[in-house]
Amino acid sequence: MRISRHFREFLPVALITSTTLAGCSEYSDSKEDDMVHRQMEAMVFVEGGAFMMGNPGGWAMGADTIPAHEVVLDDFHIQKYEVTQADFETFLAASGHNIEANRYEVNKERYPERFSDDLPAAVSWLDAKAFCRWLGEQSGRLVDLPTEAQWEYAARSRGQTVRHATNNGAIEPGRNINRANDPAISSHKSNHRIPEPPGQYPPNPLGLYDMSGNVSEWVNDYYQPDYYQYSEIVNPKGPETGEHSSFFDAPRRVMRGANFEGPIINSSAVVRLKAAQSAAPLYGGFRCADN
Repeated sequence: MRISRHFREFLPVALITSTTLAGCSEYSDSKEDDMVHRQMEAMVFVEGGAFMMGNPGGWAMGADTIPAHEVVLDDFHIQKYEVTQADFETFLAASGHNIEANRYEVNKERYPERFSDDLPAAVSWLDAKAFCRWLGEQSGRLVDLPTEAQWEYAARSRGQTVRHATNNGAIEPGRNINRANDPAISSHKSNHRIPEPPGQYPPNPLGLYDMSGNVSEWVNDYYQPDYYQYSEIVNPKGPETGEHSSFFDAPRRVMRGANFEGPIINSSAVVRLKAAQSAAPLYGGFRCADN
């Protein structure tokens, strides 16, 4: 068979182009697979049990942290680190997920340093949940955001009577908890306070990093201020609906854990925060759980 001169000249270019595209695809797949593997390897086993969830008295000022109430949980796994911006961007590229947060791109342009690859991903509840669910699809596991009860149980190292989710139950700014508003402590120099990369401070006894003082983390539950008055005992999953945010016209979800912007008094492991599920607060982040 005769091959035209034009085709002979085009063939090497076509082969190079196809090889390059295949190489890019393999690199992309490899990056995605590596990310999924790392995320699942970071899961820490948490043996279930019973504990008193909430404020036993004097641990927090919010009325929504009382009463302390018994909760019984099954075994689960939870990630030792907060999900980084780099891994969230890998998820976006691999999944084709469209950002559902309000003002996400605006915030990225206005505060680029907050969206550095090594920092906790500042995303909405909707997008955090999409990440965890996608991770479950890729790994064949039941991955989701942790419930509020799972988060507190893990933060307090299987529900121990400790006020702070640090290595020793106390807070020592710059030693075991992030204080990003102190330039001498923060590794990121900026006009805006930002969190630290995950894992900069010692973990709690369960092996979980940054459960207090870095970013406030999304959990699966809707937020209602009086939920603790009628919470289920066994594997509670939160109220059926959330308090409404008129500004975002969306229900509010619970966020747990002190963040770098908050006062030190709010660093207790029982403090509850709230935000509209479509909001992407700069002080926020998340980690996933495997059920």
